[in-house]
Amino acid sequence: MVAITDLVLDQKNRELSLSFDDGRTIKLSCEYLRVFSPSAEVRGHGPGQEVLQVGKELVNIVAIEPVGNYAVRLVFSDEHDTGLYSWPFLIELAENKEENWQDYLNRLEAAGHQRQTS
Repeated sequence: MVAITDLVLDQKNRELSLSFDDGRTIKLSCEYLRVFSPSAEVRGHGPGQEVLQVGKELVNIVAIEPVGNYAVRLVFSDEHDTGLYSWPFLIELAENKEENWQDYLNRLEAAGHQRQTS
């Protein structure tokens, strides 16, 4: 099982780099981490209750708070801070980044929302 060995936040580029014990580093955008937050506000309280997050293109991470040895709390510039990103959840987000991102873009398009690029 792969493990995360380091997290490095690049606020200028709005990216969080995850380093793994197998030598890989995967960069995740703050927007990606925000729209896939594990919080009930985003995920809902059960299947089919997910809430599409829009307008998060310029969101940044302002703090990373360790939660025991099992997770981190990411505090975002839009004041969202209720999701706990467990290590297995972060690994899943990293390993499924392309598929998750495309699904998100498809859902935005279906909702008639166009992402801002700057």
